[in-house]
Amino acid sequence: QVQLVESGGGLVQAGGSLRLSCAASGRTFSTNGMGWFRQAPGKEREFVTAISWNGGSTFYADSVEGRFTISRDNAKSTVYLQMNSLKPEDTAVYYCAASASPHGSRSRYQYRNWGQGTQVTVSS
Repeated sequence: QVQLVESGGGLVQAGGSLRLSCAASGRTFSTNGMGWFRQAPGKEREFVTAISWNGGSTFYADSVEGRFTISRDNAKSTVYLQMNSLKPEDTAVYYCAASASPHGSRSRYQYRNWGQGTQVTVSS
């Protein structure tokens, strides 16, 4: 079982940057693929990015490719999301999640543990 706590959200102007962190507790973090998802008001939760257990593989939604970067530090049991060139349409609650697979997944149904979420608001 992995418990996840996100931090780093906030209000930023369009074009700005934020770095989200997700601290994990539990013995299996280093074997889990990890993902970030987001959910805007009135919309479905959507995939943002994911990373494999050792950081060797990453993949991104088309909407964030080239602007967002996922990374992880297994020694600190933490996964990060660096968000640059933010746009108003990036406004959402961002969730990190631990995958049942060591490789991560684009499907939210492959994730068994979720954090409580952190709000990101991008003003125009």
